[in-house]
Amino acid sequence: MDQTPIERMKELIAILSEAGKAYYQESREIMSNYDYDRLYDELSALEKETGVILSSSPTQNVGYQVLSELPKEAHESPMLSLDKTKSVEELKEWLGEQKGILSWKMDGLTIVLTYENGSLAKAVTRGNGEIGEVITNNARVFANIPLNIAYRGQLVLRGEAVIRYSDFQRINEEIDDVDAKYKNPRNLCSGSVRQLNSQITAERNVNFLAFALVKADGVDFKNSRKNQFEWLKEQGFEVVEYREVTGENLDETVKWFGEAVTENDIPSDGLVLLYDDIAYGESLGRTAKFPRNSIAFKWADEIRETTLSYIEWSPSRTGLINPVAVFEPVELEGTTVSRASVHNISILQALELGEGDRITVYKANMIIPQIAENLTRSGTVKIPEVCPVCGGRAEIRQINDVKSLYCTNPDCQAKRIKSFTLLVSRDALNIDGLSEATLEKFIGAGFIHEYADIFHLDQHKDAIVQMEGFGQKSYENLIESIKTASKTTLPRLIYGLGIAGIGLANAKVLCRHFQSDFGAMRRADAEELTAVDGIGSVLAQAWMDYFHDEKNNEAVDNLLKELEIEKEFVSTEGGRLEGMTFVITGTVEHFANRKELQAVIEAEGGKATGSVTAKTTYLINNDRASNSSKNKKAKELGIPIISEEEFLQMMKGE
Repeated sequence: MDQTPIERMKELIAILSEAGKAYYQESREIMSNYDYDRLYDELSALEKETGVILSSSPTQNVGYQVLSELPKEAHESPMLSLDKTKSVEELKEWLGEQKGILSWKMDGLTIVLTYENGSLAKAVTRGNGEIGEVITNNARVFANIPLNIAYRGQLVLRGEAVIRYSDFQRINEEIDDVDAKYKNPRNLCSGSVRQLNSQITAERNVNFLAFALVKADGVDFKNSRKNQFEWLKEQGFEVVEYREVTGENLDETVKWFGEAVTENDIPSDGLVLLYDDIAYGESLGRTAKFPRNSIAFKWADEIRETTLSYIEWSPSRTGLINPVAVFEPVELEGTTVSRASVHNISILQALELGEGDRITVYKANMIIPQIAENLTRSGTVKIPEVCPVCGGRAEIRQINDVKSLYCTNPDCQAKRIKSFTLLVSRDALNIDGLSEATLEKFIGAGFIHEYADIFHLDQHKDAIVQMEGFGQKSYENLIESIKTASKTTLPRLIYGLGIAGIGLANAKVLCRHFQSDFGAMRRADAEELTAVDGIGSVLAQAWMDYFHDEKNNEAVDNLLKELEIEKEFVSTEGGRLEGMTFVITGTVEHFANRKELQAVIEAEGGKATGSVTAKTTYLINNDRASNSSKNKKAKELGIPIISEEEFLQMMKGE
């Protein structure tokens, strides 16, 4: 029997509520934004058609109950969601003859700030719209919130806490476990803002952008929202980027935002249109869920039909093998797209994908390629039984309600991503353009199996330039960086091998002791190694274990064929700083940076370490009166604190 409208509404409410709970409370996604919006719009249309709105409908619930140990507080006035449209014509009709303010609809966490007598007194999250969480201590360490302002009355304003895409990528690159990486900046921001430890919040570089002034008694804004924004800027707040609009220029302004979204570092999932006339907007009142003085605009997803060529299986360092759809190239939002992540086996099976299927694709938030629908649903894709990188056995594992494919081979190259990441890092071969995420793609695609393969990426040019995030220019820059990196020093190479405990400083000490004879270093026994200053029995054993492994030696030999090791002058006599250990802190004036000063110390036989201990000879700090932790430690241990000038005089023998 066909479903009745009411039965379909109940089904939609259950599906949307489960998806909403996963997204807002558990920071995971069980359906795409495209699917959520489609089902939400279907539910909304059925409610209008039937005149029936069921309790627990997502169209009526503003948010979800907060689940944390943070204090709760009721908002003085409810924080409502915005009605939305995907039509510029509807925006025009809504605006009418009024003047409006068009701005980004930011994708972060809404915060209410209250200032008393010029100081930040309180910060509360939106929560479920009625009750939020008090996060005042965390707000104080946001990157750009003014703690004190010139205005001395009570100020209440609303804004969005956001983490920029650039910071999101940086933080994700520091996470070893692919499964533990944050899915999007919003999830990361939500977790960062609601931390019980404000130090974690500070490290995440959370920003606050104001989008509404609620209360500022005694200030004449001349009935203009724009004037409120400008006044907030004068108080030291960053305000969401906006443009003044009328019915005449609304089309071109929406188009301007649409072109700017791909370059925007602040996560956004649409636009907000607000009446500039404060009194007029407030006179319109509100519905049960929406204020009538503003409306949200979401771009109608540009959808293209294409043919699925095949599913590429891309392993990661945790063993997770991700399905990636490769299809006939199409133009989307001004760029050519030919690949989209399918995320996991559950989604792959739900879409019933098969080679040759006709599919529709779009860019989520105009940025990330996704499959919208499978029109033919052949379901013929075969899930591999072996890992495409190492040939090890692959198995399907179900965690909660999601099925994913994993490689079971502990020695899979894809799981060794960290070793490749270290080799190309700044202090090792310093190959710009080979981030951890890029290495993961290349290893997953089978371009890199061992270190030496990095120097043969030009063999995969056609495939690389088609990869997401790459193009001809990016490829050329990468190849040039690899050529530059082929000329390196022995300490950099040794550090890049990732031998347990052998950092750059120890690598330099070893090279100095063995006169840069790498052959002798590889053959050295425990007695020879422990004779090196700073190399104890544990480090000596780690070194010997590494070079007793045949695979390691083969990989190093192949890598050496690709490198030109620059000859370094090694003094046969002790340097002027022989036996001394230095710690450098603070800013430097006579050197380009602290690393340059460190290089001078090491060239003269000294050691430069990162922390002050009883073995430290001198702490170099131009601000000797500083209360830094290193200064305090040095004073406790009686370690002399010297300035750069004093260090240079020491070098001159004065």
